[in-house]
Amino acid sequence: MRIAARLVMVRDNQLMVMHRNKFGTEYYALIGGGVDQGETPTDALYREVREETGLMFSDPKLIYIEEAGKPYGTQYIYKANYVSGEPVLAPDSDEAKIHNMGKNLYEPKWLDIDKLRKVPFLSKELKTLLIHDLEHGFPEKPITFTSSADHETNEELETNNAINN
Repeated sequence: MRIAARLVMVRDNQLMVMHRNKFGTEYYALIGGGVDQGETPTDALYREVREETGLMFSDPKLIYIEEAGKPYGTQYIYKANYVSGEPVLAPDSDEAKIHNMGKNLYEPKWLDIDKLRKVPFLSKELKTLLIHDLEHGFPEKPITFTSSADHETNEELETNNAINN
């Protein structure tokens, strides 16, 4: 089963995310990706963040383990401190190559934390945990949870926003 490493990083009340437009379906996800053979999740985290954003970070701490099922597998999610840089895809990364073909787009960006509730996010369960922990503090020991690995559709968000407003 696939193993991946992802990063929660906050700067100035903004969360670093990857905005995706995958053949017309738009959503947000944490930065990160698959652990290659011979890598640890932490090694993969540094590589993936470099490829997907070019940002520097420090002191990664495992906060969540998401069991996302097929095709996403186990996601090791770390929180780390922002050090420096502005987000940009590395030109030689797989994401940049796919992005440059069009229609399956990757855009690393800072998302205002107060907008997190209003955007489609992969996964719904992770989004719920993030919203709670960004407001109340992250766990001292990693939390393991199971997710559907689905993201909310714009229609679901509009319904949720109508109910909550």
